[in-house]
Amino acid sequence: MQPIQYISGLLLGAFLLSACAAPATPATTAMTDKTPPTPTVVMPEKAAASEQSAVAPESTAPMTATIAMTTSTDAGDDGDMADATQSEQAAVTRPAWQQIALIDARTGSTFTLADFAGKTVFVEPFATWCSNCRQQLGNVQVAKAALGEDVVFVALSVEPNIGADILVRYADDAGFDWTFAAMPPELLQALAAEYGQTVANPPATPHFLIRPDGSATDLVTGIDSPEVIKAQIEAARS
Repeated sequence: MQPIQYISGLLLGAFLLSACAAPATPATTAMTDKTPPTPTVVMPEKAAASEQSAVAPESTAPMTATIAMTTSTDAGDDGDMADATQSEQAAVTRPAWQQIALIDARTGSTFTLADFAGKTVFVEPFATWCSNCRQQLGNVQVAKAALGEDVVFVALSVEPNIGADILVRYADDAGFDWTFAAMPPELLQALAAEYGQTVANPPATPHFLIRPDGSATDLVTGIDSPEVIKAQIEAARS
């Protein structure tokens, strides 16, 4: 064999070997690319689900506690409001003039306007010589017949020295069947201080009401119809 042919043969063999070995690298790369990645994404999702499951019972408990506390607070507020209302009602102090002793002209028994606590009291200052008073008291009699036992009517004469027998005769002759009494000077003075001198002026037909809790209305004057008198009483009763 010639040297040139020998060398050519060696070169051809080396070339063939290189050609056969070259595809190895692409094949390796292809296999590496097709290898599925490690499924590490699934683990965080499971962990998150587990964390949510663990947290849910803890978050529910505070919500229930809050509702319970709110309910308890509301109940306490209602109780406090009820106690405050009762305290306000109990705090009404009757004025001194309601404590002044009076004498029932018919029975001779002693009483005060404060004795009628829990009832509505219609008070009419009057005089036996006053014609306006007689008309007003007649309307009071009509209104009284339409009202219940929780309303008390008291006619107070502004004549402090009038005898009980005169008052009884005056009331009986007119058919006035409620309590009549003469005002002592201290009561007349106390009412004048409360309402002004008009309360001692019979022709003005002054009258006022004491509510069940002991508070009193403003002074009203003028001859009122039975309907108006009933309306005044109903307003004081409520």
